[in-house]
Amino acid sequence: MINTFNELIAYLRNPVLENDANTDTPYRFRKFFHLLIISIITGLLLTPLFGLVEFSGLVNMEEHKVTELMKQFTKGTIFLIAVVIMPTLEELVFRAPLTLFNNKKTFRVAFYVFAIIFGLVHLSNFKITANILLLAPILVAPQIILGGYLGFIRVKFGLLWSILLHATYNAFFILLSFAGDTL
Repeated sequence: MINTFNELIAYLRNPVLENDANTDTPYRFRKFFHLLIISIITGLLLTPLFGLVEFSGLVNMEEHKVTELMKQFTKGTIFLIAVVIMPTLEELVFRAPLTLFNNKKTFRVAFYVFAIIFGLVHLSNFKITANILLLAPILVAPQIILGGYLGFIRVKFGLLWSILLHATYNAFFILLSFAGDTL
């Protein structure tokens, strides 16, 4: 997993449009699970920032759209939306076009721009206020970073792998929130 992490960091520093020549399925699933673990750990490490933001009174996290969804829909519907529909749509919009940028410089710019826009789109989960806009880099940091991770696997292995990673990542956190409901 350390090798995958180092490869990921090197890639994020200098993204290039180059797929992984190793098409061995066990190799790809091993890399996939490494990336999933790295993604989850990253998300969990950033979570305390949200507690600090909420504790400061600057943002009410109860006004987050996911919280509203939890009140309006069944767990099955939420799971379908968060784990199947949204990852597929978001990957089609934010990762599918990456391979269209064949020039090294434009690819690098596109890679970062798509990751940042992917994160910023998630501001729509909040009621937009001055505080939300000022704290946007913190509030969407997990999505921006995840956008980089998803871009990495998309370029290396293909679009279906980024959809699968996105869906599995969302499933982990949705199931975690469902477990929290029963405690």
